[in-house]
Amino acid sequence: MAFCSLYSSSLLLLLVLVLKISASAGLSSSFYATTCPKAISTIRTVVGDAVAKEHRMGASLLRLHFHDCFVNGCDGSVLLDDTSSFTGEKTAGANVNSLRGFEVIDTIKTQLESICPGVVSCADILAVAARDSVSALGGPTWGVQLGRRDSITASLAAANSNSNIPSPAMDLSDILTVFTNKGFTAKEMVALLGSHTIGQARCLTFRNRIYNESLIDSSFATTLKTDCPLSLGLGDDNLTALDSNSPSFFDNSYYKNLVKNKGLLHSDQQLFSGGSTDSQVSTYGNNFVTFFVDFANAMVKMGNLGVLNGTSGQIRTNCRKVN
Repeated sequence: MAFCSLYSSSLLLLLVLVLKISASAGLSSSFYATTCPKAISTIRTVVGDAVAKEHRMGASLLRLHFHDCFVNGCDGSVLLDDTSSFTGEKTAGANVNSLRGFEVIDTIKTQLESICPGVVSCADILAVAARDSVSALGGPTWGVQLGRRDSITASLAAANSNSNIPSPAMDLSDILTVFTNKGFTAKEMVALLGSHTIGQARCLTFRNRIYNESLIDSSFATTLKTDCPLSLGLGDDNLTALDSNSPSFFDNSYYKNLVKNKGLLHSDQQLFSGGSTDSQVSTYGNNFVTFFVDFANAMVKMGNLGVLNGTSGQIRTNCRKVN
């Protein structure tokens, strides 16, 4: 199709347009060049295989990185299982029965430990896997800054806090507050939430929207009600694509849906609801290259949140537990 040709050409342009963000917090894109030269290609291969087998896995791996970075920084804490000394983050409200992809990270870690033991951190694996997941689904690529170290603890309380992980029921002002507190601009927030162009959501997270909200396309709501009954407890875990138009392809369709009042989550539609972010949504809906550039840059910035390096933390040999 002509669109596919234009899309491919624009992606080449994107690689030129993406801004180079200088390494910060001691991170470097060549961190493993000598200590584990096959690290990046190993991660890419495992992620590519996993996403090819199940497209949804790309969204799951991207989400793992986001939920890691927004809770006490990009330190791999989201991967830790519960211990006698702390309760991990996997059972937090935003994660339980929802966060997935841990087995893919385990596979990557096992392979890396076999070729360069004790070198590549779980936090770095998450960052690279997120990038490779987006790329595997047709999205942009970017230079991942590396050198993070892993946390030796986790915080269920921090993962449960709406000040860290935005709730799907949040209004625009609250979403802006969460991202502003993490150092992001409104524009960067809108770009990062474009990650909802892939993935799925549980009926429990959008039931109130489709039955009680007015800022929603009526036919869209009617269709969703088929798999999401009104009664609480019925179909709570039924899944629906966040982007019904192209659920397995990373593109700008998410924003086009918002303009038509077809955002699945309340928090999604808040980005285009007569507020301050409407124009940015329209911009991304009209120009996927602009979205890709901004998304890539925002992902690099997110990957720098609260990283551990130097002698802080450790390089876990098993991502699920402290050494």
